[in-house]
Amino acid sequence: MLKSLFSHILVAISGSNASIMAAKYAIIVAKQLKCRLSVLYVVDTATIRKLALSKIFVQDECIEYEKSLEANGERYLSFVEELAKTKGIKVERELRSGTVYTEIVTLAAEKKIDLLIVGGYDKERSAREIFSHAHREIMVNAPCTVMLVKEPGIDHLFKQV
Repeated sequence: MLKSLFSHILVAISGSNASIMAAKYAIIVAKQLKCRLSVLYVVDTATIRKLALSKIFVQDECIEYEKSLEANGERYLSFVEELAKTKGIKVERELRSGTVYTEIVTLAAEKKIDLLIVGGYDKERSAREIFSHAHREIMVNAPCTVMLVKEPGIDHLFKQV
């Protein structure tokens, strides 16, 4: 018997519409293929440090902004967890701090992920912006298959599953 191609999926969320659509897609795939599902939110402390170094933020603002991003991350993780529960899927949540693409690639390696799902379609963005620096770094450095979700009808698919 042929073993399933994927056994453990990681979806990276940022709170953007594209990342929530990617999470829904990951839930659908996890349900159909009977895979484990991990969800990751990264607090982008690298960017916060850059803002501090360029004197855009003072230290107190950096701390406050980081706490705000952590709270947002927890909310987004809870939201995805609730979406998954509606489909009978249990998720492993992870909140990390650091450079976004580094944390995603590192977690994928640590958990032996075999499918990494990221969002890439957002109607408000131009086609040029779909592939951000983080997306490029993830695709080049990920230790597994990377799926970029652009499916515009995910809400409809999600309701059917």
